Amino acid sequence: MKGGTIQISWHDGKPVLTLDFHPVSGLLATAGADYDIKLWLINSGQAEKKLPSVSYQSSLTYHGCAVNTIRFSPSGELLASGADGGELIIWKLHPSETNQSWKVHKSLSFHRKDVLDLQWSPDDAFLISGSVDNSCIIWDVNKGSVHQILDAHCHYVQGVAWDPLSKYVASLSSDRTCRIYVNKPQAKSKSGEKMNYVCQHVITKTDQQRGDDTKTVKTHLFHDETLPSFFRRLSWSPDGSFLLIPSGSFKLSPTSEAVNATYVFSRKDLSSRPALQLPGANKPVVVVRFCPVVFKLRGSSSEEGGFFKLPYRIVFAIATLNSVYIYDTECVAPVAVLAGLHYAAITDITWSPTASYLALSSQDGYCTLVEFEDNELGEPVSISVGKKLVDGEEKKHVLEKTDELMTETVPDERSKQAEPNQDEEKQKPLQSKATGEEKKQIMQTSDELMTETKPNGEKQPLQSKVNTPVSSKPARRRITPMAIDP
Repeated sequence: MKGGTIQISWHDGKPVLTLDFHPVSGLLATAGADYDIKLWLINSGQAEKKLPSVSYQSSLTYHGCAVNTIRFSPSGELLASGADGGELIIWKLHPSETNQSWKVHKSLSFHRKDVLDLQWSPDDAFLISGSVDNSCIIWDVNKGSVHQILDAHCHYVQGVAWDPLSKYVASLSSDRTCRIYVNKPQAKSKSGEKMNYVCQHVITKTDQQRGDDTKTVKTHLFHDETLPSFFRRLSWSPDGSFLLIPSGSFKLSPTSEAVNATYVFSRKDLSSRPALQLPGANKPVVVVRFCPVVFKLRGSSSEEGGFFKLPYRIVFAIATLNSVYIYDTECVAPVAVLAGLHYAAITDITWSPTASYLALSSQDGYCTLVEFEDNELGEPVSISVGKKLVDGEEKKHVLEKTDELMTETVPDERSKQAEPNQDEEKQKPLQSKATGEEKKQIMQTSDELMTETKPNGEKQPLQSKVNTPVSSKPARRRITPMAIDP
């Protein structure tokens, strides 16, 4: 595993706010505050034992505002991009004998304010987006129209996720709630059932025991709107067995200091409590992303399979404002920790379709690439999504639990489908997105992957190998996942 910050002009020095790998070709798409989407070819550095590099391919120019999120459809034929001002564009791939070009296919108009996150349905037919106007919208991509509005949040919707089995969608907001919606189809005369998502669970608070007292107090599970990021990108595992939720803020006791955490919710129990929490990061978690490739179990007897009881290994990355933790479901401790890579906040992370690369973007205007050697993460295996794992009934994907954490499930009325009141402004705004010049904060370095600052201020990555994190610093806390009991 080798990686470092690629020192090129990604977007004219302006913040890079999002990135995504094409699921077929492996091209990397990036976008940011310069209004453009750029496509890059990744060049391996394994043969020369160097860092990977990128080659510019083309630009997609249409947006008139900063682009906050881009996502390729599962088939790779479409690309969705969301920007400030409510802009949401669908691009379509037009292959030819000599090259491939992307052209504007549809413009989806309804959001009144910035689009912060989006996610495709598994069949490319629908899209869910989250916005600063406090709403989520499910779009019918073929018709280019609004299919359903989910407007129960009372602050910015900063993350959305679509279940790979198409039963659930989830949204995460700076109102300190995560909402789980379940599909309850409505009868339709001609074309069969109509997809209809209804809010089933609202995850918001924990019950904490007050010292020796038998009484309990409720504390919030998530950071409030003062979190210094516009993104809280959550994600489902490739098999749909669990949901990973960032921006957690957990207290071991009502009087203790809050710990930044990522929550793991089992598909079998999305209603009441996280099955697992991954604590210990010194900065808030803003993005989580799963590797699209599933791997064979290593059979590590020392870890006893970790907390996840799966017949295969799933790898995922958790990004805080200044570092990235790579986990797999067979280990308790992170596989690797990457830190000291950027001078400003991390905004997005993505995996290549073959699991050869992990890329991350930052507000300092740069992106980092990490390259994995062949079979370094493991031996790939195939899984049958949608057949063997339906609501967790056929496979016992059980997560070990203790009795340290409980969440409150708030009953929610039927999801509204009317347009939000355009005159109503809710809550105070978050901090505006800062450029790399405005936020030149030097991030904490690790022993695994570091950068050095030259006298002229230019950041130069060290071509050092990233190993399994074994820190010798006394001040560094080991990150140990904590299990939760039902």
